[in-house]
Amino acid sequence: MRAFERYRRSFLPMLLLVCVTASAGAGNIVIAVKDGGGAPVKDAVVYALPVSGKAPGAKARAVVAQHDKQFVPYVSAIQVGSPVQFPNQDSVKHHLYSFSPTKKFEVPLYSGTPPNPIVFDRPGVVTLGCNIHDWMIGYILVVPTPWFTVTGADGEAKLHDLPAGMYDLEIWQPRLRDPSSRPHQRAAVDTNISFQLDLKPDFRLRRSPADSSDGYR
Repeated sequence: MRAFERYRRSFLPMLLLVCVTASAGAGNIVIAVKDGGGAPVKDAVVYALPVSGKAPGAKARAVVAQHDKQFVPYVSAIQVGSPVQFPNQDSVKHHLYSFSPTKKFEVPLYSGTPPNPIVFDRPGVVTLGCNIHDWMIGYILVVPTPWFTVTGADGEAKLHDLPAGMYDLEIWQPRLRDPSSRPHQRAAVDTNISFQLDLKPDFRLRRSPADSSDGYR
């Protein structure tokens, strides 16, 4: 018992030191995203790929709702292998689909939440649509890393708790003029960087000005 007590007293400080050191090694990267005119850019996905080693797996369930006949959020990001639920929160039915090579699927007319989430097992862009409401469009970017975020109206994003080291930061936004070439920069943790994006005008369809009474609009 005395030997165990001596071991416990000597081991605990070492364990605390390891935990503090591991925590101290993690850092953040702050990103500002603007367009060619210097205005902040919303709905831009920023993600970090480690220069050395592999990104860990951290699949987490995500939700893309259909609310007020829109996809909410308009742009989402998930890690490869993550399941996504698509609850219909409207009083009318929706017919969800994607024809994107990254993930093709279809959920025919439904209300509520489908019993099985959809798993996105390949990286890339997924465009969401509704067969009933043509103006409804949304995007999911599937990335091979757990370090990602989406900019808000202020065009700012923050990647949290990255282990110390160098990262290749890449960015995607639905209106990129050249979607095949994603802007990228290399940065270390605890730095601030900025991106300036060349964007196309936003030509999204406007929603139907009035509801019909057929139960679908």
